[in-house]
Amino acid sequence: MPPITPVVRVLLILNVLIFFVGQSAEVFVFQNFALHDIRSEYFQAHQVLTHMFLHGSFMHLFSNMLSLFFFGPMLEHYWGGKRFAIFYLVTGIGASILYSVVRYVEISQIQEMVVAFMQNPDPVDLRKILDSLVGNNYNVDFILQLKRNPDNVAMIAEAKETVQQLFQRTLNSPMLGASGAVFGILMAFGMLFPNTELMLLFFPIPIKAKYFVFLYGAYELYAGVQRAPGDNVAHFAHLGGMLFAFILLKLWQRNRTTFY
Repeated sequence: MPPITPVVRVLLILNVLIFFVGQSAEVFVFQNFALHDIRSEYFQAHQVLTHMFLHGSFMHLFSNMLSLFFFGPMLEHYWGGKRFAIFYLVTGIGASILYSVVRYVEISQIQEMVVAFMQNPDPVDLRKILDSLVGNNYNVDFILQLKRNPDNVAMIAEAKETVQQLFQRTLNSPMLGASGAVFGILMAFGMLFPNTELMLLFFPIPIKAKYFVFLYGAYELYAGVQRAPGDNVAHFAHLGGMLFAFILLKLWQRNRTTFY
């Protein structure tokens, strides 16, 4: 691994500084600079870029910056600082675009169920909505009581209010982190240095970069499609970073005189 390079150093410093400075005004920072659904009251266009420099926890920051530290310098050394910076921003923004499209479709499907429930508050539909919004983290007894008392005005009003609050909370839940760009870096590393052997931290066995990237990408695809209730990991942002990395490298490879 080459010594830490200038752009990687700047990215590391920026992410760490923003994380610790933002701790004093976390709600304000997340509302204004994390990426929200376009239908959210908190959405602003600049969030497509700024979300890349925010992290929800120290471990979130640490894991992303560790990957950037290990894999980024070799790519920057290979391409130069300008091209590496372009690559980092394009894959990060590309990741947010794919995530936003998938998220828009998911939220729209839930919104249709919510609208239908408001018109006809059926206990079965209530359970489907709660499964989609909070997984198994809700009171099943309330649904059973509503099923036994379908004409109870107070219970129906409470159910509607709960559904509206949970839907708004989901709609306003932001995405943040450098993971999209980091997964783009992993994809580029696997494509440019496919036979480089990596030693995994938790399973100390060597694995070639091309197999590591393939397996990681396959897992993210599976986890994104078969998303478990309560899973708040932006799997399609990770896949978006990998997809845009693949596209960008193929475009650059068309002109071999400027690729290296």
